[in-house]
Amino acid sequence: MSDNSLPSREQALELLTKYNKEEFHIRHSLTVEGVMREAAKKLGYEDEADKWALVGLLHDVDFEMWPEEHCKKAPELLAEIGCSDDVVHAIVSHGYGICSDVEPEHQMEKVLFAADELTGIIWAYALMRPSGSTKDMEVGKSLKKKFKDRKFAAGCDRDVIIKGCENLGWEMNDLFELTLSGMKATEDSVNEELAKLV
Repeated sequence: MSDNSLPSREQALELLTKYNKEEFHIRHSLTVEGVMREAAKKLGYEDEADKWALVGLLHDVDFEMWPEEHCKKAPELLAEIGCSDDVVHAIVSHGYGICSDVEPEHQMEKVLFAADELTGIIWAYALMRPSGSTKDMEVGKSLKKKFKDRKFAAGCDRDVIIKGCENLGWEMNDLFELTLSGMKATEDSVNEELAKLV
């Protein structure tokens, strides 16, 4: 995928915080940014890591203020910082089947589609644990049990995660490992940045 018209991270963060004020939404965006950057490195797309991260950071740019127009309002907002068509496509495709008819095609889009909701489940579980952190968490029976319990973090759509794994051709464990390792690697930087932003 081409990197033409890739906005700076500063521009992206400014856009995100222009339309998102709630700590929960900003944390989620920063978390998905970190997971996407780590995923790019692990999956052999290191030269595209900035793009993967940018897509993760801005994937929910329209959600807080326009939840009924999620993924439909995004292209207009992304145009403010000159995002290229492929960045817009990637962001809109994460809502495929729910609020968008744009299907994830590139590996980056498929990873975002699959990992987005899973970060919510993992973080909700982290907050229940004594450490309140992902850094000492493993992909084990306890986390998988929380995943299967649809009443836990009920807002996180398990069917999207399952479909995302199928689209990638991965075992569920592979997605859990990739997502959790990305969250562990970036949790401190997310916390530091969030403290400055909210």
